[in-house]
Amino acid sequence: MKKVYIKKGDTVYINAGNDKGKTGKVLEVIRSKDRAIVEGANMISKHTKPNPKNPQGGIVKKEAGIHISNLQLIDPAKGGPTRIGFKFVDGKKVRYSKKSGEEIK
Repeated sequence: MKKVYIKKGDTVYINAGNDKGKTGKVLEVIRSKDRAIVEGANMISKHTKPNPKNPQGGIVKKEAGIHISNLQLIDPAKGGPTRIGFKFVDGKKVRYSKKSGEEIK
């Protein structure tokens, strides 16, 4: 497994694939597969059988995973995509933007 710089709730920029150029919020990070699910990106059609939640069944649109290497975090200060670094502040390891140097919450 690679280092994962992206966490649930982060806003990311998609830099490769069919959704290149889009931004979205991370809904889930799947560390075992090095993938993240981004809101509104990489939509797939899933065929479902009728069940109590969806008695009709049919085709459901949902997000599929995107490889972590195709995502970049949005810089909180400047607004564009940025690389991420780690540093220690008061004994705690924190993420920071390499573009602006600002700490990422």
